[in-house]
Amino acid sequence: MNVKAEVTGSRFDLVKWLVVAALVVVAVVGNQYYSAEPILYRVMALLVVAVVAALIALQTAKGRSFFALAKEARVEIRKVVWPTRQETTQTTLIVVAVVLVMALLLWGLDTLLGWLVSMVVG
Repeated sequence: MNVKAEVTGSRFDLVKWLVVAALVVVAVVGNQYYSAEPILYRVMALLVVAVVAALIALQTAKGRSFFALAKEARVEIRKVVWPTRQETTQTTLIVVAVVLVMALLLWGLDTLLGWLVSMVVG
């Protein structure tokens, strides 16, 4: 798992990122400019611009490495052994019980110390 993928960037990566940034700015300004239009049309336009910007960003070296990281994370998530419903319920009940016991202990300690301080102060 210690394999590092070396991704070399092309000379046009900066241009691609500038295009992505310009698309984001156009989307934000366009959403403000067309605020009188129905929300459905604006959302659809924003989704189209977001997909185009994401596709352009994935063509850069950092975009490719991000996509590889996302694929590896998905593989790792599939390896996780999730607790059963019974295990989750039991663990939750144990946590609730410990919190209640600690709350009672702290309440008792606070009451005792308050009583001692009031005896000393008078």
